[in-house]
Amino acid sequence: MALDQVDVDQEEKKVGSEMSFLDHLEELRWHIIRSLSVISVFGIVLFIKQDWMFNVLIFGPSKQDFITYRALCAFSKSIGLGDTMCFAATEVNLQTIGFAEPFVTSMWVSFVVGLILAAPYVLWEIWRFVSPGLLPKEQKAATGAVAVCSFLFLLGVVFGYFLMAPFAINFLIGYTIPGVTNVPTLNSYINYMVMFTLPLGLVFELPVVVYILARIGLITAQDMRAFRRQAIVVILIVAGIITPPDVVSQMLVTIPLYTLYEVSIIIAKRVAPRDDDDDEPSKAVTPS
Repeated sequence: MALDQVDVDQEEKKVGSEMSFLDHLEELRWHIIRSLSVISVFGIVLFIKQDWMFNVLIFGPSKQDFITYRALCAFSKSIGLGDTMCFAATEVNLQTIGFAEPFVTSMWVSFVVGLILAAPYVLWEIWRFVSPGLLPKEQKAATGAVAVCSFLFLLGVVFGYFLMAPFAINFLIGYTIPGVTNVPTLNSYINYMVMFTLPLGLVFELPVVVYILARIGLITAQDMRAFRRQAIVVILIVAGIITPPDVVSQMLVTIPLYTLYEVSIIIAKRVAPRDDDDDEPSKAVTPS
C-alpha cells in the first residue's frame, strides 16, 4: 500500500471518529437503555423474591435480631460493660391506607434496590459515554474512577443501612406524644429507609468530587483548610437534614462526613503537584 493511501485512511478514521450532536444523543440513548435494562433485571428478580426483600432487607433494621444490635451487644459484653450497649428494638407495626399501596410500594422498592445493586454498571456506562471525549492524559488520570465511585457509593449505602437506619428507626418509632398512637404507614417507612441510605451513598462521593475540582484547579488543599470551620457547620446542617432530630443519629453521620472532608484535603494536596508537573513546559536541549 502506498504511503499516501495510508495518510488518506488515517484522515478517514479521524473524520469518522467525529460525531454529530444527534450521534451523541443516539449514543447516550443506548447507554441509558442498557443501564435501565440492568436495573430492570435486578428489579424483576427482587420483585419475584419480595418476601425475602421485605422481611430480611427492608424490615431487617427494625427487628431485635438485626446484626447491628447483636454486634453492639456482643461488643459491650466483651469489654465488660454488660448489657449497657444492648438496645431493645421497638416493635414496628406498619399499615397501608391506599388500595394499591402494597403493589405500588413493592414495585418502587424493587426499582430502588435494583438501582443500588446496578450502580457499578450504571457508573461504567456513564464512563463509557464520557471517556471518548477526554484527552489521553485525562483518561489515564481517571483510571479506576468507576471502581472508586462504586466502592464509595456502596460504602455510603451500607453505612446508612447498618449504622444509621437501626438507631433512627428505633428513635422515631419510640418517640410518642401523649394521647397519640404512632402507627406509621408502609410508604412512610420506605421513604425514610431510602433517605437513610441513598443520600449517604451520594455524600460519600465527596473525595471524588474534590479530586476532579482539584485537578482542574478550582480548589486547593489550602482553600479547604481555610474553610474547615465553615465546612463543619455545613456538615452539621446536612446531618441534621438527612437524620432524625436525635444526637446519636446526627453524630453517626457527622463523624464520617468530617472524616471524608479531611481525606479530601489529603487528596487535594496530592493532586496539586501533578498539575504543576503537567503544566511544566518540556525542557529544551541547550548546546554545550
